Amino acid sequence: MTNFSLRRTVLASAILAAVTMIGVLPSTAMAYDEASTAAVNIDEQGVGLKGFDPVAYFTAKAPTLGNAAYSAQYDGVTYHFASKANLNKFNANPAHYAPQFGGFCAMGVALDKKLDGDPQVWKVVGGKLYLNVNKEVQKKWLEDVAGNLKKANMEWPSIKDKAPKEL
Repeated sequence: MTNFSLRRTVLASAILAAVTMIGVLPSTAMAYDEASTAAVNIDEQGVGLKGFDPVAYFTAKAPTLGNAAYSAQYDGVTYHFASKANLNKFNANPAHYAPQFGGFCAMGVALDKKLDGDPQVWKVVGGKLYLNVNKEVQKKWLEDVAGNLKKANMEWPSIKDKAPKEL
């Protein structure tokens, strides 16, 4: 095992142990279906972001619940929008508005995990939407956004098609 891999494994174990011990990683912190090998985090109806409008993070700069009357599909996910205007913006450039890492927690991905993404714990960085599992984990992620994104972007291709329970 390389020194980098060993450090990453130790760091991942330490962070997950710490957040679990202080109770900030709820039992529902894993993706909706822990056995799913899907690269997107969706509910039973195939809805992403738990029904929140992906465009609103960029326009209203706040999580905003969408309305099923304004829906679109992209990359195997149904998204709901708060308005027809947001739906039209999404349809014009869905890749810009869709959450990164399929809507899974960005810090989790950096640690080789597919944790549920909370649509109310978010950050737009470099014009892209990232979610975290909870505010405590987001605090850790925000300590080194560039470094954590670099790790997550390296890890995502190898974990995106694996079930969360396998990681």
